[in-house]
Amino acid sequence: MTASAPALSVLDLVPVHTGQTSAEAIASSLALAEAADRLGYRRYWFAEHHNMPAVASTTPPVLIAAAAGRTQRMRLGSGGVMLPNHAPLIVAEQFAALEAIAPGRIDLGLGRAPGSDPVITQLLRGSGTTSDVEQFPRNIEDIRALLAGDGATVRFTSGGNYTVHSTPAATSTPEVWLLGSSDYSAQLAASHGLPYVFANHFSGHGLERALDLYRTGYQPSEEHPQPRTFLTVNAVAAATAEEAERRALPQLRMMARLRLNKPLVALETVEEALAAATDPATDEVIAAARSRWFVGTGETVAAETREFATRYGVDEVMLSPVAGVFESEPMDAAPGRTATLELIAAAL
Repeated sequence: MTASAPALSVLDLVPVHTGQTSAEAIASSLALAEAADRLGYRRYWFAEHHNMPAVASTTPPVLIAAAAGRTQRMRLGSGGVMLPNHAPLIVAEQFAALEAIAPGRIDLGLGRAPGSDPVITQLLRGSGTTSDVEQFPRNIEDIRALLAGDGATVRFTSGGNYTVHSTPAATSTPEVWLLGSSDYSAQLAASHGLPYVFANHFSGHGLERALDLYRTGYQPSEEHPQPRTFLTVNAVAAATAEEAERRALPQLRMMARLRLNKPLVALETVEEALAAATDPATDEVIAAARSRWFVGTGETVAAETREFATRYGVDEVMLSPVAGVFESEPMDAAPGRTATLELIAAAL
């Protein structure tokens, strides 16, 4: 259990709202990364999602590289790279290059979900409409070997070995994390002696069981002799509780669209969300999601964050700042998301 204030980190999906271009959305997120670095946040991760009108975080390595040039101190990483979509060598090469760009500041978070639909999976891998999830454990080991100084050895069935390196002369390597929202990912991270993050921001169900499986089944590794984990949570902080609730509504409505399999659209502005028609099914999903989010003033969200960290025995909480925008606000900035980070950091 932790009695002190937890360290704070950020998970960014690079949201795209009505009328906003991809360029403006990315500019907004890079400005947010600068703010997080200035405020003392520990790390900043970009998610991987594809073909979604409201999400521009399609390529974490590109976004990490851009953020590396705009920040000085905090760690940068993926939350996460969806490994079934990519060849292990490509992932290793990309993150070895990122580690060379920002030595000692790169995290490689790996997930097993495809992050999209079967058509996108086929386009990404060219291997049919079923992603290569069965190879996930082996691919993790391949990436770790490729990132290591000695490289990986390919053994041909006809005889002979072939050594492969992700970069010619590495002096440090990214830190590898496993991400997930299931028992499987928790047990896999434990058996490999790797740090683990439960995707609480997306699915709060099964959190206690996943943490218990990870901690009790942990097999110490040379790099990580003790289990290491933190948790993610959706958060909105504003000057008043009323403003925070309003800014939370666009993302809550987007979550309802996802859960109810409705057509996806760009993220609504606050005004659009407040004026939108609703229905009982949508209201039910929104209420369930809202019960797990931290929404309020900086002081109330900070208190929830501290209690959350203490309850689950973690020293770090990764905030997904999901504050929506008002129509009068600039397209290339995120005042609501920036205020969320500022207010929570100040209160903690």
